[in-house]
Amino acid sequence: MDLKEVRNIAREKLKGYCRVCPICNGVACAGEVPGMGGHLTGSSFKSNVEDLTKVKIRLKTIHNAKNPDLKFNFFGTQLEIPIISAPITGTAFNMGSALTEEQYISSVINGSIDAGTIAMIGDSANPAFYEIGLEILKKVNGKGVGILKPKKNNLVIDSVKKAENINAIAAGMDIDGAGLITMALQGAPVSPKPVDELREITSSTNLPFILKGIMTKEEAILAVEAGAKAIVVSNHGGRVLDHTESTAKALPEIVEAVKGKIMILVDGGIRSGIDVFKMIALGADAVLIGRPVIFGAYGGSSEGVSLIIENMKNQLLQTMILTGAKDLASINKSMISIEW
Repeated sequence: MDLKEVRNIAREKLKGYCRVCPICNGVACAGEVPGMGGHLTGSSFKSNVEDLTKVKIRLKTIHNAKNPDLKFNFFGTQLEIPIISAPITGTAFNMGSALTEEQYISSVINGSIDAGTIAMIGDSANPAFYEIGLEILKKVNGKGVGILKPKKNNLVIDSVKKAENINAIAAGMDIDGAGLITMALQGAPVSPKPVDELREITSSTNLPFILKGIMTKEEAILAVEAGAKAIVVSNHGGRVLDHTESTAKALPEIVEAVKGKIMILVDGGIRSGIDVFKMIALGADAVLIGRPVIFGAYGGSSEGVSLIIENMKNQLLQTMILTGAKDLASINKSMISIEW
């Protein structure tokens, strides 16, 4: 199986939900939610991709970075690469019925581990989906992360305890899911969280807690104050609010505000290992990838997911060789130029 075959199969299985475009940039699928598109005009999704193209790599080859080290320490678990599969649930709702929820989550978790990294599992209005993810994570000794929607605190804390019970590496919250009306319609209302409510959650667990959906330096500072150990700079793939700033643009001021105080992850528009390099050069510690992993799962199950991630790994390695980065800590802003 190769990447072309994976994409072709995914295109067939996702028909009516995703076109698996040659460039996954949100143009063809704008407004297709449910589906794989961005909210309303799709501006937020499109900006994520467009702004990353405006970050340019500075080629350098007079150096000694011949065998770059791509390893990333994620709360004591060493990953072979700084790439983690993002939490995605609701396959039938957004991707059709070619894969069941269990088949999708199993493909992502196992494919990620095969590629030397981990996956995050997600939450939804249907608690069974989170339970499915936990059961599959349990089979791999908890090697992953459970991410919850911002439901009532008692429900979130209960779900975090379940992640603890399977020895998950960390837990967290999709706080940018606070405006999902579909959750309320399905009997699982969500809402924003003030710092005191977040602190109640972070103090209830011995797991590192991640806040996903941070897009301003002010909220990054509040995340530190609330006791989170990591943030994900994310606009939910452009799926919750139209006309938001891209994650690449939002990242530098967040890095300036909290770098060294909290782990900084980022997602949004990352389609290659070169994009991974760009985000790290902008200050991220590691990245999450979403839509490419979906293509892998639908196009080739765990093997497809592994192929997608391995391809990104090879692209990142090549980029590090051609910029003089001997390890992740060596990647910095001097290796890029920004055209915005």
